[in-house]
Amino acid sequence: QVQVEESGGGLVQPGGSLRLSCTASGSIISIITMAWYRQRPGKDREFLGHITHNGITGVADSVKGRFTISRDNAKHNIDLQMNSLEPEDTAVYYCNVQTMTNGRVNPYWGQGTQVTVSS
Repeated sequence: QVQVEESGGGLVQPGGSLRLSCTASGSIISIITMAWYRQRPGKDREFLGHITHNGITGVADSVKGRFTISRDNAKHNIDLQMNSLEPEDTAVYYCNVQTMTNGRVNPYWGQGTQVTVSS
């Protein structure tokens, strides 16, 4: 089992920046990927980016250039740095952790953290 916790959400003005953090705990040795998603009001959950266990990163085209993902291996923590925020970025942001055990991929989700972009 893996526990996932997000932090760092809040209210930010358009054009501002915010940094979200995700920390995984529990059976972290089997983690293969950590990722960020978001769910905007009335929309499906949307992939934003990920980091694999060997450090390969990927960021969705929709946020590339504004959002970056980084990782602290020692703490099994990933951050999502969000710049030039727009009202359309208002959403609940979720961290997803995938582990591999006995050849099976297991997804774990955090509770989410609210980001509101508004003046």
